[in-house]
Amino acid sequence: MTLRAAVPEDAERVTALWNAMITQTLSTFTTIPRNIDEVGEVITTRSPAFLVLEIAGRVEGFATYGPFRPGPGYAHTVEHSVLLSEEAQGRGQGRALMAALEDVARAQEMHVLIGAVSSANPGAVAFHERLGFTQIGRLPEVGRKAGQWLDLILMQKLL
Repeated sequence: MTLRAAVPEDAERVTALWNAMITQTLSTFTTIPRNIDEVGEVITTRSPAFLVLEIAGRVEGFATYGPFRPGPGYAHTVEHSVLLSEEAQGRGQGRALMAALEDVARAQEMHVLIGAVSSANPGAVAFHERLGFTQIGRLPEVGRKAGQWLDLILMQKLL
């Protein structure tokens, strides 16, 4: 297992992972797949706050963060995304990826990490709780996907 900063050449595999989540799960409320150019731009823009997990030379996950809300008052609060392939789950690699992302956040003087988790993904809620995140809010039925109303669970960790 290798954790490293993402590079634009990772965009193809990251896009495939992201789009699988978008098209095959209720873990995100978005229904619009990402394209490789867009993901490459996100990787470049967010560097060094875009990390990938490599197993045997293949990207099997990523973690990143971006602004929580616009405006200078929120400059030290970021919202993160973390995603692992099915093959990479359940082995502590997500925990390692998030620990590395937290180190980047601290180095960039971030103070709060926010996770916005779909109620259809209780495993992600449990994962975040194991990492020290606290549920701070629930927005009932704010998402709709695959004909279902979904709650958004807001989780927070102070760094």
